Amino acid sequence: MRAISAVLSRFRPGLALLSVTLLCATAQAQSIEPPAAIAAAKKITICADIGSPPLSFYKDDGTLTGAEVELGDAIAGKLGVKAAWKPVQFDGIIPALLANQCDVIMSELYDKPKRREVVDFVDYLASSQSLVVLKGNANHIKGLDDLAGRKVAVENGTTIQSLVDDENKKLAGQGKPPAQVVVFPKDTDAFQALRIGQVDAYGTTIKTAGYYFKQAPDLFELGGEPFAQAIIGAAFRKSDTELQKAFAAALEAVRKDGTYKKILENWGIERDAL
Repeated sequence: MRAISAVLSRFRPGLALLSVTLLCATAQAQSIEPPAAIAAAKKITICADIGSPPLSFYKDDGTLTGAEVELGDAIAGKLGVKAAWKPVQFDGIIPALLANQCDVIMSELYDKPKRREVVDFVDYLASSQSLVVLKGNANHIKGLDDLAGRKVAVENGTTIQSLVDDENKKLAGQGKPPAQVVVFPKDTDAFQALRIGQVDAYGTTIKTAGYYFKQAPDLFELGGEPFAQAIIGAAFRKSDTELQKAFAAALEAVRKDGTYKKILENWGIERDAL
C-alpha cells in the first residue's frame, strides 16, 4: 500500500491520499471472512422457530420478516454471504443445530448456563417474560402466582413454560391448585388460544406481547409487570469456533455502522439493545 501511495504521490498527492483511503476501506470491508465451507456455499443457514413476532414471522404474502431476520441478514451480509432461514420448532432447535441442519440458531434463544453446556453463544439482545390477558383482566392476573387454577397458553420448550412449571411446584406447596398449562407448537397458536377465550392468560416475551398490543390495542393488556429478564444469543456448535468468532465480528460491524440500532428502533425494541 505504501509503494502505491508513493508512486501516485509523484503525480497527484490528493489522488495518493484517496487511493490509500479506498484501499483501507476495502480491506476493512473484506476483513470478516467466514469459514471456508460457508464461503464456498455462499450462505449461512440459520435455524429459527418462525412465528414469534416481532422477531421472526411470515407476513400475509408469505414473506419472512422480523427484527431477528433483518439482523441475521445484515450479519450474513458482513460475512459476504446470504442468510438462508430454516424453520424449526423451538423444542427441537438445538438438536437441529447439533445434527448439522444449520450453522447457527437465531430464535430468541436465551443464553442459559445449562444450554452453554451444549452450545456456545454470541449474545445480541435482552428480553423479559410477560403474561398477556384479555382487556379488562377479569381474573386479576398480576403475576405467576395468580395463575393458580387458571389456564395459561405457552409455546412448547420455552422459558415461560419452565417458569409456570416451577410456579406450579410452589402452588402445590401452598395447597393451591396448579395452573393448567396448555402447550402449543407455535407461539402464534398460543396467542390465538387467548384471543378466542380458550385460556385465561398467554405467556410470552415482552417483545411478542408488545407486537400484539400494537396489532389489537383494544383487545389485550399485560397481566402485571414483565419479569425474568434474560439475554438472547445466537447459538453455535462448540466445534465451530471459527464461525463463532466471524459472527461476533460481523455483529460488531453491524453495531458500528448503525444498522443494529436502526433495526431495533424500526421494530420498537430498542430498549432491549445490548
